[in-house]
Amino acid sequence: MNVLEIRNLRKSFGSGGRRVEVLGGVCLTVGEGEFVSLVGPSGSGKTTLLSLIGGLERPDSGEIMLAGKPASEGAGRAAYMPQQAALLPWRTVRGNIELALRIAGRDRAEAKRLADEGLRRLGLEAYARSYPHVLSGGMQQRVSFLRALLSPQPLMLLDEPFGALDALTRQRMQRWLLSLWEEERRSVLFVTHSIEEALLLSDRVLVLSASPAVVVRELQVPFARPRSAMLGSDPRFGELKESLYESLGSLEEGDMPL
Repeated sequence: MNVLEIRNLRKSFGSGGRRVEVLGGVCLTVGEGEFVSLVGPSGSGKTTLLSLIGGLERPDSGEIMLAGKPASEGAGRAAYMPQQAALLPWRTVRGNIELALRIAGRDRAEAKRLADEGLRRLGLEAYARSYPHVLSGGMQQRVSFLRALLSPQPLMLLDEPFGALDALTRQRMQRWLLSLWEEERRSVLFVTHSIEEALLLSDRVLVLSASPAVVVRELQVPFARPRSAMLGSDPRFGELKESLYESLGSLEEGDMPL
């Protein structure tokens, strides 16, 4: 069963002679329990695509189906984690998580219980009463991910959540995300600029063209789960990484003036 189906999705911004087409007929699916990554040139519309799925923008044409129903029937049917943690600075760590759960329909007692259980699971229970500014960037992202993970929606949209982290913290967060996702197996659509990250995390990798974007390549990642931290040393990993780099390189070269 597909949790997400997108058919011929088009989106433009501006009007008249200034109108720019960002998405030119995107088609893709995310199956139940599947982790799918999107890679593509800068400005290819990856974040715009997530905004359309999450109901933050309206498409010009095309169809978005979430769990078999049109996405237009109600916003908020996908959990969204942006590039920055976006925690409310005036609420505690627990308060940020509880608020998301209350908005999702949980009662106060259940929201508190789930928030406390989740923070213990992440090893962050000591920070439950703290405010976000005392947390490191990696810790804030863990809280943001927990907030999305605890929501009841069948699909998680992750918009390059580790892009602002240093290399070591990013590697730790990738391993942490893998271990947590293995337990939950939620459907995920993950935007990243890192081919290595896409191969490490995903079941499939989709390559978007430059705008107006369409899906120009789909790669089934062949590595068994759970994934090892040593996966990067597998010769097949290197071959797939090089192949994807070549795909992206050809797209970017095609955009350059001669």
